[in-house]
Amino acid sequence: MTTLRPTTRPLTIPRRSEWRTEIVDAPPEPAPVFDYDVAIVGLGYVGLPTALAFHHAGARVLALDSSAARRATIQAQTPDISDADHARLSHALGDDSFRLTGDSTLLRSAAAVVVCVPTPVDHHLIPDLAILRSACATVVAHATEGQLFMLTSTSYVGCTNDLLLAPLRARGFTIGTDVFVAFSAERIDPGSSGFAQEDVTRVMGGATLQCEEEADKLLRRYAADVHRVSSLAAAEMTKLLENTFRAVNIALANEFADICRALDVSVTDVIDAASTKPYGFMPFYPGPGVGGHCIPCDPHYLLWQLREQRIDAPVITQAMTQIAGRPTHVVDRVQTVLSERGIGIAGARILVVGVSYKADVEDLRESPALEILASLTARGAAVGYLDPHFASVTLATGQIVDGLIDPVSFSPDLVLVHTRHTAEDLSWLEPGQLIVDATYRSADLPERVLL
Repeated sequence: MTTLRPTTRPLTIPRRSEWRTEIVDAPPEPAPVFDYDVAIVGLGYVGLPTALAFHHAGARVLALDSSAARRATIQAQTPDISDADHARLSHALGDDSFRLTGDSTLLRSAAAVVVCVPTPVDHHLIPDLAILRSACATVVAHATEGQLFMLTSTSYVGCTNDLLLAPLRARGFTIGTDVFVAFSAERIDPGSSGFAQEDVTRVMGGATLQCEEEADKLLRRYAADVHRVSSLAAAEMTKLLENTFRAVNIALANEFADICRALDVSVTDVIDAASTKPYGFMPFYPGPGVGGHCIPCDPHYLLWQLREQRIDAPVITQAMTQIAGRPTHVVDRVQTVLSERGIGIAGARILVVGVSYKADVEDLRESPALEILASLTARGAAVGYLDPHFASVTLATGQIVDGLIDPVSFSPDLVLVHTRHTAEDLSWLEPGQLIVDATYRSADLPERVLL
């Protein structure tokens, strides 16, 4: 019988102790080292308070804005932010852990990058994504391994995938391993001190479970609570629901105001009475229209996307149509009230009290007052306004209207109360002055007529 012998040395299997030591002793992958804990891209009404909240919580913050004028306003400590945020800003500007810059190349030195830029609509109520696309493209261009990218700007469902996920993958990054992506819409109410930013729950969705974990850790640097949802799309849709809910109910309140006027019923009495019900009712009040970024803009991102999908949303569509038409309704009402006094609108002198979109904020974004002033002018009226926050305003037509210093010398035929700032002194109004109250809540004014 022939015996086969090995032609090579037999395989020697290491003892288990030797094998375990070999693995343990392998050098670990070095963790990325970043100079900043978080970079905030865009320092507007959302971005600046967010940057200050992170810094106040102890984070090293890179505050980035491409506008030199905006950075100068921040450096001069004159932005329109709350008193609490002004105190935070004063501290942050004197701290080495807060850097204000316009240099986007520094983004690669931040562990997390949060995009907080505006998402407006154009004159035709079509979403204008130019600012958001540009910001996301800049962020992706400077992306580096280990970073978390979070979008907070309200947009359409799928925007995070289109503007961050897909471009990052195209650069060769593996999402959830190399880099992390999440969406968590802002929840800031300009001019309101009722809710501290830290106390408002942040809704967040991640591209993967690990993305969720990283985003959760970031948000909990300052937020008391984080509510996770199942996907990026669910987080994006949550913000759209929040603001669409408000839009629909404001449109309903405006409609009830018109109904109550026709039936000679006080709409504010009705709303206040209904508010005594502890369940099933939430008060919304009528007014001259809505402004700011959220309500007049955000639902149009949803409607725009639904049109592409051939999906009808009649309730939302009707509400947004009513909201868009509210300034014209105001001007029609002013013309009617003047006519009842035998005054034609052409040549009438009309003074608008308050032009910011809400009380006690220096904010003209989408303010109905701008359209109202333009429409009154187009109908031949001589217009002026009174608002301590603005020395002048520029209308869509390009016309510049200067604010009034002495409203009495303007000798208005009619005063339209559009926005009532807390510190606004209206003692100059005399009995017999024709007043249209578009706030519905200025019962102290003599002989007012409700919108």
